[in-house]
Amino acid sequence: MTHLQACFLNNFMASSLLILLYYPTMVTCECTCEVEDLEHGKGEALKFKLGSILSILVAGAIGVSLPLLGKKIKAFRPENDIFFMIKAFAAGVILATGFIHILPNAFESLTSPCLNQNLWMRFPFTGFVAMMSAIGTLMMDSFASGFYKGMHFNKSKTVNNTDEETAEEHEGHVHVHTHATHGHAHVSASPNEDLALSELVRRRIVSQVLELGIVVHSIIIGISLGASESPETIKPLMAALSFHQFFEGLGIGGCITQAQFESASMVMMATFFSLTTPVGIAIGIGISSIYNENRPTALIVEGIFNAASAGILIYMALVDLLASDFMSPRMLSNFRIQLGANFSLLLGAGCMTFMVIWA
Repeated sequence: MTHLQACFLNNFMASSLLILLYYPTMVTCECTCEVEDLEHGKGEALKFKLGSILSILVAGAIGVSLPLLGKKIKAFRPENDIFFMIKAFAAGVILATGFIHILPNAFESLTSPCLNQNLWMRFPFTGFVAMMSAIGTLMMDSFASGFYKGMHFNKSKTVNNTDEETAEEHEGHVHVHTHATHGHAHVSASPNEDLALSELVRRRIVSQVLELGIVVHSIIIGISLGASESPETIKPLMAALSFHQFFEGLGIGGCITQAQFESASMVMMATFFSLTTPVGIAIGIGISSIYNENRPTALIVEGIFNAASAGILIYMALVDLLASDFMSPRMLSNFRIQLGANFSLLLGAGCMTFMVIWA
């Protein structure tokens, strides 16, 4: 070994020794700074989370309450032309929520590299779950409508037979017998009454199924926000979800109003809707220390629920909210309402689509 090689080797060994001695200190300093920044970020994130609970709660409560106050606010009465446009705007928000916000999140979760690639990448689970949830919603809608309609017709038939027997006992009387008890008459329903009742039952089912789809999505997004530790992520989500909750509230509030529930049921459904996202955020805050959104179990559960929620919301927006109103005789006979409703639909879908930039 030459003298030059020996000097080079000695210098290299000395440099390596210095690096080994000082590197742990450097790493410790860097880690300490990161921990301090992380703790500060967690404290700031908690403030935004608590602010999100209040903001989203108020926005949702105002949105769902406005249509329920239709007796006092003329514009929100179902028989008013403006109500069609408000409902079309809300339906556009719900439709864009399903297509633009929830479904891509479901695809992202169920195609994550953290999952078993041999199972989850070989079959389109997201589209399958969304399709099955839409079909299941259709079946539920159909079976429930048929069930309640059959119950009414059987009841009407029983009452009508009883009335005929009673009328036959009183010869010389007209063969229609009514009971004035309970403030209504027990007579066989006319075709118009049957149609009105069938429509009312359908609207009640629509409002309940729509709320179910919104609630599932709201809880999941609330947990995701509550479990996040990044203030930069929470800030835009707070504004986006407040906007989102307000207009979803308008949609569900309009459905509840048209369903003509009793006052107690209306208040209960409105309260339930308003509390879902804040409760989800509170759950997320509680489990933030153990929750890891990249764990396979969390990804699978979140992805499947998001896909199911997307299928429900897309079906409800297109079939039960838009098609029923856009094909109604009142809208088809009034070009002004048609134009306003179509513009409102595109505006609602467009606004919610652009919100994906911040959320």
